Amino acid sequence: MESMIEVATINDVEPWARLRLALWPHHSLEDHRAELGRAFLSESAEAVAFIARNAANDAVGFAEATLRHDYVNGCSSSPVLFLEGIYIRPVDRRKGIAGLLCNAVADWGKSLGCVEFGSDAPLENSASHALHAALGFEETQRVVFFRKPL
Repeated sequence: MESMIEVATINDVEPWARLRLALWPHHSLEDHRAELGRAFLSESAEAVAFIARNAANDAVGFAEATLRHDYVNGCSSSPVLFLEGIYIRPVDRRKGIAGLLCNAVADWGKSLGCVEFGSDAPLENSASHALHAALGFEETQRVVFFRKPL
């Protein structure tokens, strides 16, 4: 089955928000809709999202990326293309869709002069670590952040 990758638009908000909810269930569907409008559907040239569709034109996955101008662990350039999130429905995994989405994100970043592509994943998320390795990312650091209230 051939997948189609497109830049996400306002018409994608509902299926895109539902895919985000599957990836980040600790936020509500309403929160996801609002975030899409603020971060990815504004006129900002600092963020992009791509939607993957199947032959029936159903949204089956997404990738979101931003340009980060602050320090990105393991990177030495600025701005750095940063993969903020990627998700493929479980039934559609292992079909190369994540690779197609990452290639679209990488092309966008290269067109803006980026020479490094960063990402992160929680220490305990071994499935995400494996996906990143399969997509050609190399691990640079393992970090645990701490805080102390004052």
